[in-house]
Amino acid sequence: MPATPASRAAADAAAPTDVVAPAEVEVAADPAREVVIHDVPTVRVHHPSDLLGTVLSALGIALVLVLATYAHNTTTGVAEDVQGFATLLKRILFVPVTLLEGFVIVAVPLAVITELAIRRLGRQLVEGLVAALAALALNAAVYWAITTLGSDELVIGMSIRSDNEWIVTLPGYVALLVGLLTVVGPRGRRRTVKWSWNLIWVAVGVLLITAGVSLPGLAVSFLIGRVTGLGVRYLSGVQSERAYGASLVAGVRRAGFEPVQLSRVADATTEAESEVGADELDGDSAARALTRSTDHRVYELTTDDGDELDLVVVDGDRQVVGMLTRLWRSLRLRGIEGRSVVSLRQAAERTALLAYAARAAGVRTPKLLSIAEADDSMLLVQERPGHAVPLSDLATEELTDEVLQELWAQLQLAHDAGIAHRSLTSDVLLVETVVGRPVVWLTSWEQGDVASSELARRMDVTQLVALLALRVGATRALESAANVVPAEHVAAIGPLLQTITLPRLTRDEMRADKKVLAELRSALVARLPEADVEPQQLVRFGARTVLTIVVPIIAIVFVITSINVDEITSALAAGDWRWTVVAFALGLITLVGAALAFVAFSPVKLPLWRATLVQTAATFVGLAAPAGIGPAALNLRMLTKRGVSTTLAAATVALVQVSQFVVTLGLLLVLTIASGNKESALPVSPVVLLVLGIVAALVASALLVPKVRQWALAKTMPTLRQTWPRLIEVLGQPWRLALAVGGNLLMTLGFIFAFDASLAAFGQDATLIQVALVYLAGNTAGALVPTPGGMGTIELSLASTLTFITGINPGIATSIAVLFRVATYWLRIPLGWVAMRVLQKTGEL
Repeated sequence: MPATPASRAAADAAAPTDVVAPAEVEVAADPAREVVIHDVPTVRVHHPSDLLGTVLSALGIALVLVLATYAHNTTTGVAEDVQGFATLLKRILFVPVTLLEGFVIVAVPLAVITELAIRRLGRQLVEGLVAALAALALNAAVYWAITTLGSDELVIGMSIRSDNEWIVTLPGYVALLVGLLTVVGPRGRRRTVKWSWNLIWVAVGVLLITAGVSLPGLAVSFLIGRVTGLGVRYLSGVQSERAYGASLVAGVRRAGFEPVQLSRVADATTEAESEVGADELDGDSAARALTRSTDHRVYELTTDDGDELDLVVVDGDRQVVGMLTRLWRSLRLRGIEGRSVVSLRQAAERTALLAYAARAAGVRTPKLLSIAEADDSMLLVQERPGHAVPLSDLATEELTDEVLQELWAQLQLAHDAGIAHRSLTSDVLLVETVVGRPVVWLTSWEQGDVASSELARRMDVTQLVALLALRVGATRALESAANVVPAEHVAAIGPLLQTITLPRLTRDEMRADKKVLAELRSALVARLPEADVEPQQLVRFGARTVLTIVVPIIAIVFVITSINVDEITSALAAGDWRWTVVAFALGLITLVGAALAFVAFSPVKLPLWRATLVQTAATFVGLAAPAGIGPAALNLRMLTKRGVSTTLAAATVALVQVSQFVVTLGLLLVLTIASGNKESALPVSPVVLLVLGIVAALVASALLVPKVRQWALAKTMPTLRQTWPRLIEVLGQPWRLALAVGGNLLMTLGFIFAFDASLAAFGQDATLIQVALVYLAGNTAGALVPTPGGMGTIELSLASTLTFITGINPGIATSIAVLFRVATYWLRIPLGWVAMRVLQKTGEL
């Protein structure tokens, strides 16, 4: 057993021990007292802050390049303002600028490398050299990319004017030195690093003022050095500054306790170390649950008085992860308050506040005894929760009604005091038996809130109900809640029965029983028929929201950058504006076609005028719904308002959509055959045929895989089962089928001819098969991205397809696509609003 005796003062100043396997280390305040430590010290850690810095620096490079390209006047103006001091500076400087620059290039690396060599920090020296060389190489690569591939605006933005020529300036030595110093460490740790940073700032300031480098070029080189330096630091890791060994013991003593033994509780870190030959550490079940629920280091502390306590160690290098997690949840979820906790001390203070508040409210939670600081860690000493075991370790038969009642009683005590836990899992609920009665502990409050919102407390109830439903069933879980929690609070959880409200551990457990939430909704309605179980919108934004924002922006940028005003002006002069009116009229005719198909498949008699109003109103609803969803929703609403059952109405709407798809494919086939006797209007190259053959072969091969085939059947069979009975009924009435086909043909041909009219408005010409292919392919591809009304995506897809098939100039093709969408979508929106108002007043919707 290795031993390290130390005095009290020496223990306070000692650095963490570099032991990579579980060991027993003896540390004493005096020679007569020894402390045994069972631990797995982490020698090097990968700081998430380094990774975050790398990403932010890379984004900074992209931002500087964009500003240099599109805000050239601004960057040039700032540089000229700074360079106005050039004359004064040249009078003050007693050495040439080139000499100062050369001195910095030589002195900084030499001083830093010498100190690292003297201190025998070989690994850090190698890492610094790797980062410096990587920065130099990356800087050269960026220089080549700018000069070779960059636009004229970017080249000028990154250049200075010298001898009537633009010279791109990307000072490689700045990237090299910044990369080296970033790896070596912060300014306050070594004197050479501090003076080296000062020299760099002086040199680059002089260089910038004397017009020796452009401001964007200097910023890019500096950020390249940060990218490589922080990247190397994250990949290689840095020396751990966490409290271990003697430092950990000193921290416990500062907290007011004299330790005899510290035993690390097994967690993910110790398990990783045991894979390389270390003995696996252990701890009681409550302590292991504490490590899982907090992600902090936990030690079983034995004092000289014989007390058995828990020591929770909060490490500073983990705070970036916690801060980002809290920030993301507060941004994405409604009702989650933003957190200002960013530092290690603030995190510890918040944990202490919640623990004190919960205990003051009467909640049975481990008492926090003391807090202390040691190196880059905060130590929290707290009582152990008796002989309690986590809920995850209890057998189902042990979850008696008394246990369930006690669980809810502890949560209700916290809620009565305005405290929300926010992370109720099977690891934070501990149960023990005292004198034959169950006693429940509620632990790990660091994610909680004091003075919490009503929504936060409703989420707590939802989390506990879902957790208990996994163990004892939905009915019994709700019954146990109703016995303690007010009925209105139980009824309020219906809209929150969503996976997004549950902690990660509960979501993982729910994968084995995915029907729990549905069973809870059913049980809630059975118990409280008036309860609302319609899911509440909790997520501020998701993938669809991001697509809704990003895709239109990309489409707008594409439109702006692809438009050539001169070409479009000449094309408009050769065209005829009256074709725009024709395109708008044809767009209105498509509404009648859609109404005819809807009337044909409707199980009840619908006036054609009313059905047309519904299709018109759908153009307004489409502003808030993806393409194709608005008409389906309003059709469903109209049928249900006229007494049609929801199942039959859904089958009718699905049949309308399927018929539109089938008629569109059939029309495309007919147009292809009709153009087959003439010279091909759309020549197909062997490469295209080869690609189509490969795609068909891949699809066929994928369907041979059982899981893929099952997925395809799962997607198609529900629609087929839903529409088949209704289709059989319609087939028995040929006039309905003919009316539906005619309506769908009118709608599709109306859009095709409207697109052809948009081409004519710009003086362009194409064959009917080309126009049909452009519209059908472009509209379908654009509608696949779920943006409201297909905004941005359909325009972009139509323009790209038109250029690819007809060879029309991209700028003119974009203008044609925009004109088509204006005539057949945007100009119809005011009419849709009027139709919606009329239908609401008449009670149709």
